[in-house]
Amino acid sequence: MSGEASAQVPAVPREHLMAIYRQARAEFPNECCGFILGEGEQSEAVACANVMDKYHRLDPEQFPRTAANGYKFDFKAARQLDESFGGDKPATIIYHSHPRVGAYFSEEDTKAAVATQWPVDYLVVDVQDNEIVEALLFRQKGDRYEQIARFDGAAV
Repeated sequence: MSGEASAQVPAVPREHLMAIYRQARAEFPNECCGFILGEGEQSEAVACANVMDKYHRLDPEQFPRTAANGYKFDFKAARQLDESFGGDKPATIIYHSHPRVGAYFSEEDTKAAVATQWPVDYLVVDVQDNEIVEALLFRQKGDRYEQIARFDGAAV
């Protein structure tokens, strides 16, 4: 996590990872997105709708990306995420998939993360045509994001 957060790598329960992988496969070839509230076995994975196509259709100049290469939470999900930081189970991880291009923290990902300043780590899932290759977890360090963990993929 960024800011004053612990240096410890958060545990991602296998059931959440598999749910994220299934969501990535179901939404392929578009990016999936969501977040994890809380930590460890008491955490909750929240799958969100990627509304990037809607914004792109309304204003392609301001939103040049589509769901194939970008993600955007709808208002309700963004509000739930934002309000979680004042509650008992704050968001700890935001996740999204990268269809066919590998798991990395892109310049666009960095720009969006720095703009929101949510105190979370970011999980990026490498989803290919026939498998989930891996998921990489990134944490803010200064003005960039560094990989802090890797999770094996699955044939889902």
